[in-house]
Amino acid sequence: MSFSQLTWGVKASFRGYVDAMGGSVTLSEGASQDETGEIVFTALPGGDLTIGQDGTATGSVRFAGGVTFEAHGGMLKSTLTELGIEVQDEGLVLTVADQMNDGRCAIAVLEATLEATEEATEGGLSLVARITMDGMYQIADNYPPGTELDPVRLS
Repeated sequence: MSFSQLTWGVKASFRGYVDAMGGSVTLSEGASQDETGEIVFTALPGGDLTIGQDGTATGSVRFAGGVTFEAHGGMLKSTLTELGIEVQDEGLVLTVADQMNDGRCAIAVLEATLEATEEATEGGLSLVARITMDGMYQIADNYPPGTELDPVRLS
């Protein structure tokens, strides 16, 4: 199954905090926001990510678009661009462009549950996402590693 889009809310409580503080969510490069506030990213050509019924994965896929969360007059600013899903030593991970080091960093470890792989036959796949140490620094230094984020949905 090839995936044409990724939908991810990052973390509902984080979006709510940014909103409550009078902050902003700015989308770029073709990302959009659905009615629930989650961000939709479109797959770039050339991805070869496959996830088997047993949850094993191979390949990778990248997505166009970016999102910036900003509050407190810019004191809180988190920009996530060039999202990708790939297989690394830790397993299946969600990566973003690393704004500090001209590379990529894994911001969340993803898990395909049995229920999620059964959904895949219906055209979608929902993955459990847990923030990594790098992700903690990319997403406002607010959630310790291992904290569950919003699910990552592929369709």
